[in-house]
Amino acid sequence: MNVHFIAIGGAAMHNLALALHAKGCRVTGSDDEIFDPARTRLASHGLLPPDEGWHPERITPDLDAVVLGMHARRDNPELLRAQQLGLKIYSYPEYLFEQSKDKLRIVVGGSHGKTTTTAIILHVLRHLGIEADYMVGAQLKGFDVMVRLSDTAPVMVIEGDEYLTSPLDPRSKFLHYHPDIAIVTGIEWDHVNVFPTFDSYRDTFRRFVASIEPGGTLVYCAEDDEVCCLADGFRPQGPDAAKAHFDLVPYTCPDRVPPLRIFGHHNLLNMTAARLALRAALRRLPLPDGLAPADFDRRFDEAMASFEGAAKRLELVKATDSFAMYKDFAHAPSKVRATVAAMREHYPDRRLVAALELHTFSSLTADFLALYAGTMDCADRALVYFSQHALALKKLPPLDPDRVRDAFGGAVEVFTDSRALVEALRADSWSRASLLMMSSGNFDGIDFAALADELLAAK
Repeated sequence: MNVHFIAIGGAAMHNLALALHAKGCRVTGSDDEIFDPARTRLASHGLLPPDEGWHPERITPDLDAVVLGMHARRDNPELLRAQQLGLKIYSYPEYLFEQSKDKLRIVVGGSHGKTTTTAIILHVLRHLGIEADYMVGAQLKGFDVMVRLSDTAPVMVIEGDEYLTSPLDPRSKFLHYHPDIAIVTGIEWDHVNVFPTFDSYRDTFRRFVASIEPGGTLVYCAEDDEVCCLADGFRPQGPDAAKAHFDLVPYTCPDRVPPLRIFGHHNLLNMTAARLALRAALRRLPLPDGLAPADFDRRFDEAMASFEGAAKRLELVKATDSFAMYKDFAHAPSKVRATVAAMREHYPDRRLVAALELHTFSSLTADFLALYAGTMDCADRALVYFSQHALALKKLPPLDPDRVRDAFGGAVEVFTDSRALVEALRADSWSRASLLMMSSGNFDGIDFAALADELLAAK
């Protein structure tokens, strides 16, 4: 099979390209810019385009499929050529569904916790000896790529993203997956550039739940009022009401917690969601020899004892007897609140310093800032950083540091220069202290390991 990728350098796109290459497909692609790690990974498999830019001559009638990435625009010359030739054009999520439509599909949706919950499901399936295809939004320990496709796995596990599908399709990605088992971890307004109101954001999750296959299962967080309201909308009403076309399975934090390497209330919720989704899946999957349904919970707990989390999700940078530094992908308000609270709970006797970079379109939008009120109150010292360069790239107006400070509340310190932020951290005291660095970016390229060593040397 011959597949061409328009915008092959994207994080998701290059992983899908690698997965198809591993499956034996002939893969080509183009992009106007490709950065590491995509550049190195594509080159190591012989998939790096010979030059950057768009080359419509590479779009030929012998292509079986063209996969269109978000980075491409409607007037992309390769896309126009593919349309002229009448080739089959897929968005990234459409192609994932095409590859998984004959498998049991577990799709993890929600404003937070998607990556960790997906990672737990994959980790446990591997421990149980059940082959799985997957798409996950972060690098996982023990998994070479973020996408795997095969002809043999009976199940596909997908991290379901509510963001736009492609330049040609404004629907949320997760609306293409038609899950047999869906998880909704939480609903908190995000992506304000795509969902200008909370109602529009809620509605895309309603449509996601409505897309569950008949006879399927919805696993949902009963600690989230928005999710409960969503689930109730699909619950049959009255004694004569017809049965819901899928099972509704709520979850809260477990009473019994097995030995874990991860920590935090939010991670206990993620673990419980994964357990319930897998319990539903095992009723529909062929079980390997030696695995009985009655053994599932014990085997799940065994697997969780070795689960170390996903990259950049409360990922340990450095730890000593009196100091710990973590980095986390947290950027939305609920993620920031949960991550700071987890650090406070895990290190109750240490001073906690939390630093957050505002990096996403939503977090840098003035009217969205009010949602961050109180999210860092658990920290002894809270620092917030944003750059005017990030605002310019997103074509947003300048942001007043005082407005950011007022939005967060408390004694939050606001920085617009990452060097000044680092200097403030260097000047702090790190005896019996913990440092949490949160961002979906990288604080302008801060070397976290080097910073941790520097702080330890100075304390």
